[in-house]
Amino acid sequence: MTPYRAEQLGSLLRPAALLEARAAHAASRLTRDALRAEEDRAIIESLAEQRRVGIDVCTDGELRRGSWLTGMAEAVDGFVPTRVPIEWQGPGGGVEGSTAQVAGARLRKVQRLTGHELPFLKAHAPGPIKITLPAPSNFLVTSYRPGITDRVYRTRAEMLRDLVKIVRDEIQWLAAEGVPYVQLDAPYYSTYLDPRTRERLRQAGLDPERGLEEAVAADNEAAQAGRRAGMVVGLHVCRGNSRSRWIAEGGYEAIAGPLFGRLDVDRFLLEYDSERAGGFEPLRLVPPGKTVVLGLITTKGPGLESPDELRRRIDAASRYVPLENLALSPQCGFASVAAGNLVSADDQWRKLRLVVDTARQVWGSS
Repeated sequence: MTPYRAEQLGSLLRPAALLEARAAHAASRLTRDALRAEEDRAIIESLAEQRRVGIDVCTDGELRRGSWLTGMAEAVDGFVPTRVPIEWQGPGGGVEGSTAQVAGARLRKVQRLTGHELPFLKAHAPGPIKITLPAPSNFLVTSYRPGITDRVYRTRAEMLRDLVKIVRDEIQWLAAEGVPYVQLDAPYYSTYLDPRTRERLRQAGLDPERGLEEAVAADNEAAQAGRRAGMVVGLHVCRGNSRSRWIAEGGYEAIAGPLFGRLDVDRFLLEYDSERAGGFEPLRLVPPGKTVVLGLITTKGPGLESPDELRRRIDAASRYVPLENLALSPQCGFASVAAGNLVSADDQWRKLRLVVDTARQVWGSS
């Protein structure tokens, strides 16, 4: 299996021209075709930069998306324009609605989540590609609102079953299209490891222990569609990422048993860029043969990490996971929402170059 030692997480900063085009389209001043052409230009430029820095697997930067998970509501009937409030920490923190919408009717897929993304990426990528999808588990937290959702789904688990079908179907289609690698983004696992966010889940009517078990089971069922098809399947866990802010804090120990022990994926892509993520000790529970992609390089600020410190931390992680089963990446995307994190495009590409250079020093050429 291709190791993909130097990874990125998916989203890249949107160029100013693309943000302006999206705003013009939203104001009915630009046609859908004109917006698509601007997206195409931005994606071609980002693919050229990815090739230049030497990243092992390419994405389209999620440049066609409003956020990392907005494609779900755009492709699925049954969501209503109501959002569950999320409390953000960090620069400009506060309470605001998630970019996920609330389920207000039975969820029914009416188009491919990535059908408008994949053909162009396949045609223009300079190397192996990765498609990112929101894991079903996210919507357990963000899309069930008592008084709205319970009119059609008696329980969160019932809603989750329909979301699993939707994501599983998408993965099966991507496999049939020859996509080698799918990454399931699942940042809301972090809400189960932070005492503050666990209490908010209880207040919202979700038992954290039961929710974690249901989340793992749902994501596992979706991931199996890719594993059976021979794809590389990864799962990404962070602590929230929106304009350099975060939602939760705490190490992986509280979720490591169910997450690492029962989720049958090839790669765990894990945030490890700050003290918020805790230490590497929970990695002792990662089963043999699984790859851990260490997210040691932050996308939340412009500072460039020390190569020596990165190598030291990789060595520390190798006490729990063999070096041959480790890889390197930023801790999250650079623009999980279209507005992007508080870094520049130059910062972004310098950080991705650092990922590549460090990976080559540690593991050699791919």
